[in-house]
Amino acid sequence: MVDLKTKFAGLQLKNPIIISSSGLTNSADKNEKLEMAGAGAIVLKSLFEEQITQRAQQSHEQAYYSEGGNFLNEQLNKQDLTDYLKLIQESKKRCSIPIIASINCCSSKDWVEFARKIELAGADALELNILSIQASPYYECGEFENRHIDILTNVKSRVRIPVIMKLGTHLTNPVALINKLRVNGAEGIVLFNRLYQTDIDIMKLEYISGELLSSPSDITPSLRWIGMSSAIVSNIDYAASGGVHNGSAVIKSILVGASAVEVCSAVYKTGNQCIRPMLQSLEKWMESKGYESISQFKGLMKAKDVNCASMYERTQFLRYFSERD
Repeated sequence: MVDLKTKFAGLQLKNPIIISSSGLTNSADKNEKLEMAGAGAIVLKSLFEEQITQRAQQSHEQAYYSEGGNFLNEQLNKQDLTDYLKLIQESKKRCSIPIIASINCCSSKDWVEFARKIELAGADALELNILSIQASPYYECGEFENRHIDILTNVKSRVRIPVIMKLGTHLTNPVALINKLRVNGAEGIVLFNRLYQTDIDIMKLEYISGELLSSPSDITPSLRWIGMSSAIVSNIDYAASGGVHNGSAVIKSILVGASAVEVCSAVYKTGNQCIRPMLQSLEKWMESKGYESISQFKGLMKAKDVNCASMYERTQFLRYFSERD
């Protein structure tokens, strides 16, 4: 009998499948059903700083006096936070698996106090999602990475629950940033967040959203960077995100060093019933290989170092195109 239990960011999970932050996790009822379907943990739908700020600014513009705008600003923040705290509390009452709160933020000014209230509401951990594209001509190299550190250290100064950093793909050197995040107290790293895809309607000459959901091939960046990062920065837990659609993706992610995976698009496409087949596939594979626990094969195929990974990439590139000639 194989044991699927794993540990991620200080949390004990009954299995490595975490449902990632999305509309799938925005109610206690949905979260209870996800646990019944087999999920090992749940990341609640994020509080979005930009969304709150935008609504507050609109309220300010509509107010007759600046004082009125400030009042509405404060009330919007309070209402958003109140609703979110209720979601945490209700999910904790109805679920026995870890409930991870999520903040999608771009600054550190308000989130310190919010994070403390989230902890008091009963969240088992907090995932910080700092997703942004840097396109300013006045951007200073390293500014975006330093913002991650600033937000993390400010939040860590007020909470004791584990803090998880979910990173985007637009980073020059994820390994270096991960190491700095580890030094500053991050307990877990999720690679990678998914940017909204941009497309164009050529008849209307309008920007439109591209494919919102991931595909199985999207797992590649996570495998590459977890494989390298887990070999170099080993004393922090990793989770793969983006492209986890089946049991094979779960297995691959653990092989390169992940402790868990975050699943979203697969559930959107096929429903909660996709979770059990992933777990069954993992169990069957482990039995076929003689593994009794995840720790026995976790990181078995991580890159020994950056040079090793780089050489592997070049070798595969040359082999692929030589075979096509």
